[in-house]
Amino acid sequence: QVQLVESGGGLVQAGGSLRLSCAASGSIFSINTMGWYRRAPGNERELVARIKSLGSTNYADSVKGRFTISRDNAKKTVYLEMNSLKPEDTAVYYCNLHVGMADYWGQGTQVTVSS
Repeated sequence: QVQLVESGGGLVQAGGSLRLSCAASGSIFSINTMGWYRRAPGNERELVARIKSLGSTNYADSVKGRFTISRDNAKKTVYLEMNSLKPEDTAVYYCNLHVGMADYWGQGTQVTVSS
Protein backbone atom coordinates (compact mmCIF):
# COMPACT_ATOMS: atom_id res chain seq x y z
CA GLN A 1 0.00 0.00 0.00
CA VAL A 2 1.55 3.28 -1.14
CA GLN A 3 0.93 6.33 1.03
CA LEU A 4 2.00 9.94 0.60
CA VAL A 5 2.20 12.24 3.60
CA GLU A 6 2.62 15.96 3.04
CA SER A 7 3.80 18.61 5.45
CA GLY A 8 4.90 22.22 5.47
CA GLY A 9 1.86 24.21 4.43
CA GLY A 10 0.65 27.25 6.29
CA LEU A 11 -0.01 30.96 6.24
CA VAL A 12 2.61 33.36 4.94
CA GLN A 13 2.72 36.96 3.81
CA ALA A 14 3.27 37.86 0.20
CA GLY A 15 6.95 37.73 -0.64
CA GLY A 16 7.57 35.05 1.94
CA SER A 17 8.70 31.45 1.60
CA LEU A 18 7.48 27.99 2.47
CA ARG A 19 8.86 24.52 1.99
CA LEU A 20 6.59 21.56 1.36
CA SER A 21 7.65 17.97 1.91
CA CYS A 22 6.04 14.73 0.82
CA ALA A 23 7.22 11.36 2.07
CA ALA A 24 6.18 8.19 0.28
CA SER A 25 5.90 4.85 2.00
CA GLY A 26 5.30 1.36 0.70
CA SER A 27 6.77 -0.60 -2.17
CA ILE A 28 7.61 1.81 -4.97
CA PHE A 29 9.36 1.06 -8.22
CA SER A 30 12.48 3.16 -8.43
CA ILE A 31 11.62 4.68 -11.83
CA ASN A 32 8.84 7.17 -11.14
CA THR A 33 7.82 10.79 -11.23
CA MET A 34 6.93 12.79 -8.16
CA GLY A 35 5.26 16.13 -8.30
CA TRP A 36 3.11 18.81 -6.79
CA TYR A 37 -0.28 19.96 -8.00
CA ARG A 38 -2.55 22.60 -6.55
CA ARG A 39 -6.20 23.52 -6.58
CA ALA A 40 -7.42 26.98 -5.75
CA PRO A 41 -11.09 27.59 -4.87
CA GLY A 42 -13.18 27.48 -8.02
CA ASN A 43 -10.30 26.28 -10.17
CA GLU A 44 -9.24 22.98 -11.62
CA ARG A 45 -6.28 21.13 -10.18
CA GLU A 46 -3.12 22.19 -11.99
CA LEU A 47 0.44 20.98 -12.19
CA VAL A 48 2.92 23.07 -10.22
CA ALA A 49 6.12 21.08 -10.71
CA ARG A 50 7.29 17.52 -11.18
CA ILE A 51 10.58 15.69 -11.07
CA LYS A 52 11.56 12.34 -12.52
CA SER A 53 13.64 9.82 -10.63
CA LEU A 54 16.78 10.81 -12.55
CA GLY A 55 16.21 14.49 -11.79
CA SER A 56 14.65 16.13 -14.84
CA THR A 57 12.03 18.71 -13.90
CA ASN A 58 9.02 20.56 -15.28
CA TYR A 59 7.43 23.70 -13.88
CA ALA A 60 4.26 25.63 -14.52
CA ASP A 61 5.05 28.97 -16.14
CA SER A 62 3.46 30.78 -13.20
CA VAL A 63 6.04 29.43 -10.73
CA LYS A 64 9.21 29.34 -12.82
CA GLY A 65 12.03 31.18 -11.11
CA ARG A 66 10.22 31.18 -7.77
CA PHE A 67 9.65 27.49 -6.92
CA THR A 68 12.18 24.68 -6.87
CA ILE A 69 11.34 20.99 -6.77
CA SER A 70 13.82 18.42 -5.53
CA ARG A 71 13.81 14.85 -4.31
CA ASP A 72 15.73 12.47 -2.11
CA ASN A 73 15.36 9.01 -3.62
CA ALA A 74 16.82 7.26 -0.59
CA LYS A 75 14.15 8.86 1.60
CA LYS A 76 11.43 8.57 -1.06
CA THR A 77 10.69 12.24 -0.41
CA VAL A 78 9.96 15.16 -2.68
CA TYR A 79 10.28 18.80 -1.69
CA LEU A 80 8.89 22.06 -3.04
CA GLU A 81 10.73 25.21 -2.06
CA MET A 82 8.44 28.17 -2.66
CA ASN A 83 9.88 31.68 -2.65
CA SER A 84 8.46 35.10 -3.49
CA LEU A 85 5.01 33.78 -2.76
CA LYS A 86 2.02 35.66 -4.17
CA PRO A 87 -1.62 35.70 -3.06
CA GLU A 88 -2.48 33.82 -6.26
CA ASP A 89 -0.38 30.90 -5.01
CA THR A 90 -3.03 30.29 -2.36
CA ALA A 91 -4.37 26.77 -2.85
CA VAL A 92 -4.41 23.26 -1.51
CA TYR A 93 -1.20 21.60 -2.65
CA TYR A 94 -1.22 17.89 -3.42
CA CYS A 95 1.70 15.56 -3.70
CA ASN A 96 1.59 13.08 -6.58
CA LEU A 97 3.50 9.90 -7.32
CA HIS A 98 3.23 8.53 -10.85
CA VAL A 99 4.66 5.07 -11.38
CA GLY A 100 3.82 2.83 -14.29
CA MET A 101 0.12 3.28 -14.97
CA ALA A 102 -0.70 4.28 -11.40
CA ASP A 103 -1.14 7.63 -9.71
CA TYR A 104 -1.08 8.14 -5.98
CA TRP A 105 -2.09 11.31 -4.14
CA GLY A 106 -1.48 12.84 -0.78
CA GLN A 107 -4.23 14.30 1.35
CA GLY A 108 -3.30 17.88 0.49
CA THR A 109 -1.83 20.73 2.48
CA GLN A 110 -3.19 24.27 2.57
CA VAL A 111 -0.97 27.16 1.52
CA THR A 112 -2.38 30.62 2.15
CA VAL A 113 -0.56 33.76 1.05
CA SER A 114 -1.85 37.02 2.48
CA SER A 115 -1.42 40.33 0.69
